[in-house]
Amino acid sequence: MNGPQAHWLADGRRLHLNHGPIDLIVEAFGDAAERRAACAQAVARFQTILTELVEELPELRRPASLTPSVFAGPTARRMEAAVAPLAESFITPMAAVAGSVADEVLAALLAGRRLERAYVNNGGDSAIHLGKGGTITLAIAGTGHGMADRITIRAEDGVRGVATSGWRGRSFSLGIADAVTVLARTGAEADAAATLIANAVDLPGHPAVHRVPARDLSPDSDLGERLVTQGVGGLAPGEVARALDNGLAVAENFRRRGLIAASALFLAGQTRISGSVALAAPNKHKAKETAHA
Repeated sequence: MNGPQAHWLADGRRLHLNHGPIDLIVEAFGDAAERRAACAQAVARFQTILTELVEELPELRRPASLTPSVFAGPTARRMEAAVAPLAESFITPMAAVAGSVADEVLAALLAGRRLERAYVNNGGDSAIHLGKGGTITLAIAGTGHGMADRITIRAEDGVRGVATSGWRGRSFSLGIADAVTVLARTGAEADAAATLIANAVDLPGHPAVHRVPARDLSPDSDLGERLVTQGVGGLAPGEVARALDNGLAVAENFRRRGLIAASALFLAGQTRISGSVALAAPNKHKAKETAHA
């Protein structure tokens, strides 16, 4: 595996950071000198993130508990903090890894800098910074169900993390959601919550759902022998509604507890919304104003 890589994309605005499974797009807005300094800080912090996580990987793959572990790395600590409130269900800190990495790089980007806004997108899970009065428009996955494919987040909303989970995504899912997008205070919290809500969008034992033990697909998976979804056949509209309502119940519980701000659940052309998701019209902003979640 190559070491950490950093380069500017062709537009000259967005920074691409890659190391093994971590693939980030970073963009900052504001004074040019501040942007350059911020991005240099992000590159410097990125150099050791994967190595730090690998050193603590065995413990990070263990189920979360109400008794905190003592992790050395700041990214690992972010992961644990995000999943600890959810430990009544099966979840490991790995459920928050993408969002936590985004949060950690964003923190480095912002340290001592004056930026109008910024984002770090880690494969669709994003950490966001918005200055006073700022807004950002995000492209979200899972639309095409009669909803816009953009959401606009305002500084006053208190949302600084957006994550999407579902069986079609890059990570394993126990459920059948096409996609679940969550807005939360941090990328880590959004990532962990999206994982569990997507898991809950399910029809246990349904013959149209093809499942395989996670370990058969990835021997080192933190999910072990748990069955992960690999295909979803035809479902009746009532079955789709029931699966989505199962997930919505979990999303509403998280929202009442203050763990998320909002969530949008998508399956087979149907949608459920928990909270106030600001669904913008199809994007007419310049590309520089749009991050992908």
